[in-house]
Amino acid sequence: MNQYLVVGIVFIVIIALLATNKKLVETLKNIYKIEELRKRVLYTIGLLLVYRLGSFVVIPGINPNALGEGSAYASQLEGNGLLGLLNVFSGGAFGNAAIFALGVMPYITASIIIQLMGMMVPYFQKMQKEGESGRRKMNQWTRFLTIGVLILQGPAYIANLYHQVPTAFVYGNTFGFVAYATTILIAGTMFIMWLGEKITDKGIGNGISLIIMIGIVARLPHALLAEVNARFQTASGSAIMLILELILLFLVFMATIALVQAVRKVPVQYAKRIVGNKQYGGVRQYIPLKMNAANVMPIIFAQALMFIPALFSGTAFAAAFSSMTGFWYNFTLAVLVIAFTYFYTAIIINPQMMADDMKRNGGFIPGVKPGKQTVNYIDTIMTRITLPGSFFLAIVAILPALAMKFLGIQQSFAYFYGGTSLLIMVGVVLDTLKQIESYLLMRHYDGLMKTGRIQGRH
Repeated sequence: MNQYLVVGIVFIVIIALLATNKKLVETLKNIYKIEELRKRVLYTIGLLLVYRLGSFVVIPGINPNALGEGSAYASQLEGNGLLGLLNVFSGGAFGNAAIFALGVMPYITASIIIQLMGMMVPYFQKMQKEGESGRRKMNQWTRFLTIGVLILQGPAYIANLYHQVPTAFVYGNTFGFVAYATTILIAGTMFIMWLGEKITDKGIGNGISLIIMIGIVARLPHALLAEVNARFQTASGSAIMLILELILLFLVFMATIALVQAVRKVPVQYAKRIVGNKQYGGVRQYIPLKMNAANVMPIIFAQALMFIPALFSGTAFAAAFSSMTGFWYNFTLAVLVIAFTYFYTAIIINPQMMADDMKRNGGFIPGVKPGKQTVNYIDTIMTRITLPGSFFLAIVAILPALAMKFLGIQQSFAYFYGGTSLLIMVGVVLDTLKQIESYLLMRHYDGLMKTGRIQGRH
């Protein structure tokens, strides 16, 4: 029982530190005083609870007892990096064969495809320039494509489940059951999308991002308990190692926050205009260029490509990339992350469009001529700040493998040391805190920080 005692002590210490923080207690009181903010926070918590409950509702016709620890399916999730990551993103619903098993990943896949098509297909480029109406059309196309992705992924999920644990299928793997289960999986993902949209409209924060983050955080207690169990089954010094792991995790979180918040502010001066008796412009503003503009997308793209060698099973090429802690696997992953960081940054940051918008609104960068020189100036800055950002992102991508190889951390707990899980958690929490802080400052309350506002570092 020592391991359970350690976990309990860790959580008690965290709660005690939060409870003794007068600034935090005062902020929570202020949140409760603002009626609109209070309703939004409670509404968000309520819908997130609905999502978590759905993660434990097993698809009718599947025996959940056959999917427990020790089964072939559980072993597959532990040994397969991609499936294990999907299980983390779904908050365990993927491993439970729940109605929310596919989570929002099909929607994310469809969103990426539509975003890339917006860069290449003229029809989608036109929609992007139509403002709000175009955004609604793009969202509708994303929903349709999500259903298409689900139609492919649903039967594949059922087929893999049957291959691993055929005894879990109460009524057998008939065509009727596959169609019925796929329909449930499609409905589950579309319901999650609806929950996300409702949270965005009537709650606080970005709904889809919050749902992904809650799924990741929900696995943290289970992963921590598994790590404690593993530590206490080894030789002496396990408690010290566990404390060192938690300290290292804290430092990794702090470094990731610095990465996500880092910006390069480019000054922009707007010319003065006299319209009637009023003066417009003549002020200096800043364009915040993020060091990690691509966010988590390069890691997602790179990890997707890293599973291609598995298609050539039985070859020396596949064997070299079979281990997530191997040198060639992590070296290739880091190189791909760096390359995709530049690629995705070039897609989402358009210096030509930024220069045109500045020129249209009478703005210019001091010391730089409008037009081609402004485009080159912005492009040079983005190239310079993307280089350290891409290397930092590559380190974050391989941190879980380093934690497993050199510290002996369990795979489920190592996911929180880097990769997509860490970046999503940090990014979503910061975005949500910024929204809460804006409500507090509008009502003339103090923000969430002791000094100043939550903002990017430069």
